Amino acid sequence: MTTPASLGYRMPAEWHPHDRTWMAFPTDNQTFDNPDHLHAARQAWAEVANTIVRYEPVTLIVNLGESAAAREYVAAEVEIVEKPLDDAWMRDIGPTFLIDGKGSLAAADWIFNGWGAQSWARWDNDQHVAEHITELTGVRRFASRLINEGGGIHVDGEGTVLVTDTVQLGEGRNSDWTREEVEAELHAHLGTTKAIWVPRGLTRDYDEFGTRGHIDIVASFVRPGVVVAHVQPDPAHPDHEVCQEIVAGLRAATDARGRTLEVIELPAPTVLTDEDDEPVDYSYINHYVGNGVVVLCAFDDPRDQQAAAILGKAYPGRVVELVDAREIFANGGGIHCITQQQPKA
Repeated sequence: MTTPASLGYRMPAEWHPHDRTWMAFPTDNQTFDNPDHLHAARQAWAEVANTIVRYEPVTLIVNLGESAAAREYVAAEVEIVEKPLDDAWMRDIGPTFLIDGKGSLAAADWIFNGWGAQSWARWDNDQHVAEHITELTGVRRFASRLINEGGGIHVDGEGTVLVTDTVQLGEGRNSDWTREEVEAELHAHLGTTKAIWVPRGLTRDYDEFGTRGHIDIVASFVRPGVVVAHVQPDPAHPDHEVCQEIVAGLRAATDARGRTLEVIELPAPTVLTDEDDEPVDYSYINHYVGNGVVVLCAFDDPRDQQAAAILGKAYPGRVVELVDAREIFANGGGIHCITQQQPKA
């Protein structure tokens, strides 16, 4: 069977140069369920788009008939394209772009089923967004049999992918697959050769509207052999022990080239609970790396600047732009969750 990997394609690291960023615009749905809520979300998404477009082109997918509404929020430089949408999490519904090192671009299209067929989710339209984008870009599309989302994987560009037991093997996704079968499908579509499995995600991600453990709020590569990992210093927060377990596992892991991972700890914001007194999953891990920029979640928190300094050192030569992400997190994700990079071929 012809696979992307057999043709020399691979998913490059997120710091590889980009041609553009893809995003989706919030529309009236179960997530943004009243006019005030929708307006606040659109402002938050637009702030991310308007920040990124200063560094690279941005294309915003908007629901049918909503171009004029979107234009009221985003800068003139942001390109707008109408396609049917259910929600606005482009990392999860968009394609995973691939390069072959010879100037060709392609894309892996995972099966999207509303984060494990969750009862509140709708995906009649979103399951086709990746295909729409491959048509718009004119690239070859490789349809995978794996139920997966872009927020559930993170690669180093040199053969290693980070994944989570409760996502790729979780109920509602691929619970009838073996770990080896999941790895084979990932490697065939990402061009990777080594999967590092993290046992679970952050506590709040298992609530009703969570993703059930996406890796992109827990750990990410910042260069080959080096990951940043979320740590919760406060023992009163349920993620304190979770993070200790994850960091220990990452420090014991080796990548595709046999390197023992270096782990940079990225402390969580100081705030522990939201307005409903529920533990927050605020995380600086969920950042976006663009051309010359790191777009970092901010929470009006004393640790915002500490996180900016850590990531500025991890990504030398890039400007760190802090963007308030509290409204995005209130809806179930962060800046990485609403963006998807299209790398230069």
